[in-house]
Amino acid sequence: MLDVTDLRRYTDEPASTFDRRVNRAGPLNYLALSGGGAGGAYGAGVLNGWSAAGTRPEFSTVSGVSTGALIAPFAFLGPAYDATLRDIYTSGIAGSLLDSPNILNVFFGSGLFGNTRLRELIARYVDQDILAAIAAAHARGRRLFIVTTNLDTQRTVIWDMGRIASIGSSEALSLFRDVMAASASAPMIFPPMLIDAAAHGNRFQEMHVDGGVTAPVLTLPEAFLLRNATLTRGPHTNIYILINNKLEREFLLVPSSTVDIAVRASASATKTLTRSILYETYDFARRNNFGFNLTYVGRDTPLSSSSGFETNEMRALYQYGYDKARAGELWAKAPPADELLPSGVRSRKSPTLH
Repeated sequence: MLDVTDLRRYTDEPASTFDRRVNRAGPLNYLALSGGGAGGAYGAGVLNGWSAAGTRPEFSTVSGVSTGALIAPFAFLGPAYDATLRDIYTSGIAGSLLDSPNILNVFFGSGLFGNTRLRELIARYVDQDILAAIAAAHARGRRLFIVTTNLDTQRTVIWDMGRIASIGSSEALSLFRDVMAASASAPMIFPPMLIDAAAHGNRFQEMHVDGGVTAPVLTLPEAFLLRNATLTRGPHTNIYILINNKLEREFLLVPSSTVDIAVRASASATKTLTRSILYETYDFARRNNFGFNLTYVGRDTPLSSSSGFETNEMRALYQYGYDKARAGELWAKAPPADELLPSGVRSRKSPTLH
């Protein structure tokens, strides 16, 4: 069993616990990939279109959460893996993730769908050759992080995937895949991942789920965002934040059903937390003279509100992201401002009093 102590950090640790050494010359480019389920097709399209435009930089750091965790290793390795990203989200393989739901699992299991298809998808694309390539990039000072939520401790975990890859063993490959699967395991949809750990001489299994439960996107650890931190002058840093979802608030008359209310409530909480992180990151970037670059799915773009992975929808979203990046119409320099939404529309039936 691998000792995971030095293979991860928690976002709420003091700033002094994070390695801020820079081993690279020139500007630093940080790519943060958010969650968003099937919306990951947007991120795959953006990266492919960005490559086609000839303006995509090499990233010194990449972080991924949830569907962003499935993208992150290939975004980290560069345009040579663009075809892999396109295949994941447009070939139909992602559409198989939610085949054959079992309603009994909601009551007697830990997820509506099993995680066999998810693990198979990851194993299909992540092998020892991928680990070797990531380890080589890690040795040159580049960093790849994937985020999970530890349900046992209720903490956000940042896994150093380059350090895991550098171990190079079959156990390391298994842990690498498990972390990716855990980050993409939305509660109630997929079962949690159990990761072996040890503390105080005892061995046990930690329960990890979707990183988006606590951090829809990882820009910087809390120690930097929440304490008005400033950094000593170093190479110029550009932060690129790719949100695989919509950010602008939308008006919708929610049907009075348990499922619709639960879905809308969850989406509202995620959107609010994401916007909060973006404003904190924007403020941090201004204080430290970082470049702030944000892209997200536009308000008028069709995007399923369900957790389904519909292939045709993903292909359309992939093309939307590709075209936007290819045309150079991608990056906003600030988070979206709040806009007034319609209210007081009497369309939902209300009981009549007699």
